[in-house]
Amino acid sequence: MSQDTRDATVGSGPYDAGAVMASGMPGSGAAGMARILKRETHSSRAVVSVMAAALVIVVCGYALLETAVRAFGQPPWLIDPQTAAERAVALPAGIPPLLLGVSGAVVAMAGLFFFLNAVLPGRRARHLLADRRAGVVVDDEVIAAALARRARLAANVTQGQVMVIVSRNRVEVNVRPTSGVPLRPDAVLEAVRRELQDMGPSPTPEVRIHVATSGVVGA
Repeated sequence: MSQDTRDATVGSGPYDAGAVMASGMPGSGAAGMARILKRETHSSRAVVSVMAAALVIVVCGYALLETAVRAFGQPPWLIDPQTAAERAVALPAGIPPLLLGVSGAVVAMAGLFFFLNAVLPGRRARHLLADRRAGVVVDDEVIAAALARRARLAANVTQGQVMVIVSRNRVEVNVRPTSGVPLRPDAVLEAVRRELQDMGPSPTPEVRIHVATSGVVGA
């Protein structure tokens, strides 16, 4: 999201869309570049993987410990494995409904957390700018700032009257016109599209413009 509050410039040279992933050094060089770009545009799942692995290790380690203690005829540390299994089979008998509901909700939320991290793409708010010699990754905020500046110049309004939101597949341009000053939404839309085309982000988002019904009193 940007309201053109800072000067952010993005190169506007002749880019070749899709060249980053396909061109460059052949063989392992191109594959290495593709891996680097994917790592820069997608969130890492290393932390979640470590959490899941640690949880499995703790549960399995405790179960192994209790089993070994039982094998040596010693009293259990917390609960005997056989007793735990019998209580699990007998659920929900012997468990207060409130405690059972809270425990089920916690387990369900933890499972949903790991499931969503596994199936969702985990994309970062970034776009690729194709270049024949290097891989260029730009934050969506930088793209939004450049588009907001272009929209502000095309609409002839102040920087506080333009807000641009950039997502993976869409660019939302929100403009509040100045009261008494005519505004051509088509001209603003075309200017933003032209600026976006010069940048050449991949994937190329669709541009939409929204003009507020209430204007701003000019200074």
